[in-house]
Amino acid sequence: MKNLWIERPIAFIDIESTGLSVSSDRIVELSVLNVQPDGTEEQKTKRFNPQIPISAEATSVHGITDEDVADEPLFRQFARALAESLDGCDIAGFGVGRFDLPILEAELKRAGVEFSRQGRRVLDAMVIYHKLDPRDLAAAYSRYCGKVMERPHSAADDARAAADVLDAQIGEYPELSHDVAELHAFCNPDEDRWIDSEGKFQWVDGQAIVSFGQHSGKSLSSVAESEADYLQWVVGADFPADVKEIAAAALRGELPEPTAPPPEGSPDDAPAE
Repeated sequence: MKNLWIERPIAFIDIESTGLSVSSDRIVELSVLNVQPDGTEEQKTKRFNPQIPISAEATSVHGITDEDVADEPLFRQFARALAESLDGCDIAGFGVGRFDLPILEAELKRAGVEFSRQGRRVLDAMVIYHKLDPRDLAAAYSRYCGKVMERPHSAADDARAAADVLDAQIGEYPELSHDVAELHAFCNPDEDRWIDSEGKFQWVDGQAIVSFGQHSGKSLSSVAESEADYLQWVVGADFPADVKEIAAAALRGELPEPTAPPPEGSPDDAPAE
């Protein structure tokens, strides 16, 4: 590395998983690039059998299927050696603070191995990217339209800029359709699975699934049966009316029914912004 000054080892980690829930998903592939202060590097990559299905969305991203990891070892078999290899290391990666490090911590905890980020410096290239290369409307207007917004955050100017940016994007990217319906599908790829307006509950293989929070990935029926207090919290919390109605109905034993054959696959349980 040419520009990063390090005084102690720094481990760049990247994780592929069964999905995006830190609490309920599992690691299927882990790579650690360990960089020493003298510049020497060592990289190790390992796959694991997560013992739960890999979601269709996750496979579409990393290409790893259940069959690919069926004969791989379990994460807990390597957990202690992994934690020891990270002893004294700072941590870095792209999006590492939001996902990779939290899911690694969760997996190590499940394996009964002590690990803490306390005292470690965590560098996230994604945070730096977003801070120094803004992704707001003014930046998009400059990028696609070649102009500077004179009054950013003025409602009228923002609306006009959004229209200009969208039109310019369609002209620049040949893979984008000119058709509104097809662009809607591009912008909202998982909306067909949504049962409510925000996708808090989704269809998975014909079953209503909770797709957020600590019970993400569980069937709505099982949550209503064994975690009723969670749905009661949803009913009383600040959620859209249709989300509350679905939760309340489930508590009464009334589960939603698809009006058409629901799409196959697993929910996108990425945390809501």
